[in-house]
This record gives sequence, structure tokens and C-alpha cells, in this order.
Amino acid sequence: MNTLKAEKRDLSIKAKKLRREGFVTGNLYGHALKESIPLQMEKSAIDRLLKVERKGGRVMLDVDGQTYNTLIKEVDYNALRGYVNEIDFQALVSDEKVHSTAEVHLVNLEKLATGVPQQMLHEIAFKALPAALVEKVEVDVSTLKVGDTVRVKDLPIAQSKDVDVTMDPETTVVTITEVHASAAADTEAAE
Repeated sequence: MNTLKAEKRDLSIKAKKLRREGFVTGNLYGHALKESIPLQMEKSAIDRLLKVERKGGRVMLDVDGQTYNTLIKEVDYNALRGYVNEIDFQALVSDEKVHSTAEVHLVNLEKLATGVPQQMLHEIAFKALPAALVEKVEVDVSTLKVGDTVRVKDLPIAQSKDVDVTMDPETTVVTITEVHASAAADTEAAE
């Protein structure tokens, strides 16, 4: 698990000023805390963290010497400038289920014999205890054929007794469609 250093933020200093000085603002909240803690973290540390973790990832957060086992709940990007404005964390309690998401990754694409995969779902919403949290779900497409569909209920995360999937189990994750020839290839075939 990655560790991130953070400082309690002085709310008298505007977030815009902190961002210009190379910081990312954020919050730490959770049932175990009396109140949410406003944070500021170095932008470079957040950039390094987000190369290996995403929304739903677990992080040990060191706030002024006190550590918290946390979950990345929200990441607010500035699309125009391409950096993170704010990041929010939820403090985890070992015996309390939390809502999270797991990223869906298609694997063995090069072994797919026929067809083209159409990924319809990129995240799976679920609820679990901190010990059972899942960050990513891999879907092996190597054995699929044209017309095959993988639904949420077909994935190991949906069959785990430790995880409660909070979305429709019939939701399509990936379907394999037929490769359509280009218009130029169609005219050559007709001639």
C-alpha cells in the first residue's frame, strides 16, 4: 500500500493560491473522525501516487505524523490544465463496509481469435469491508467468440461472498462484435 504525506490545511489561505504554490487540496473524512480534515499535499507526490493508484485505491495517509488507512474517493481534475485540483479520502474502519469502485481491465486481447471487443463498462460499483476491497477486475477475453457477452454477474467480484456488488448484475461489461470490412474492401469483393 502506498503512503502519502499530507498536512492540515489552513483554511484562511485560498485553494487557488496553494495550487499556484505547487499544492493539491483535499479532505479526509469518515465515521471514525469527529470532523473532516482539510488537507494540502505536494503536487509532485499526488502525481506519483496517481500513476499507480486510481479512484477506489487504498492509501496510507500520513497527516502531520498521524496515519490513516484510507480510500481515494474523489479525484477532481482540471481538464484544461491537465492537473489535479483536489483529492478526497475516506478513512476506513476495519469492521465497516464502504462503497468503492473497481476498474475493469480487458486482458489477453492479442489472443482473441475472432471479433473486436466492445467494452461497455469501465468501473464496477460495490460495497465491502476494507480487507476485501478490490481495485481492479481483469476480464480474460482470449476464449471469447463473436457474439459472446460478459456481464457483471459473470465476474469473480460478483461471486465473492465478501463483496456486495451495488449495480445491476445483468449490466454488460464487454461484448465481442464481428469485424466489419471497410468500404474499399467491399467494392473489391463485389468486382
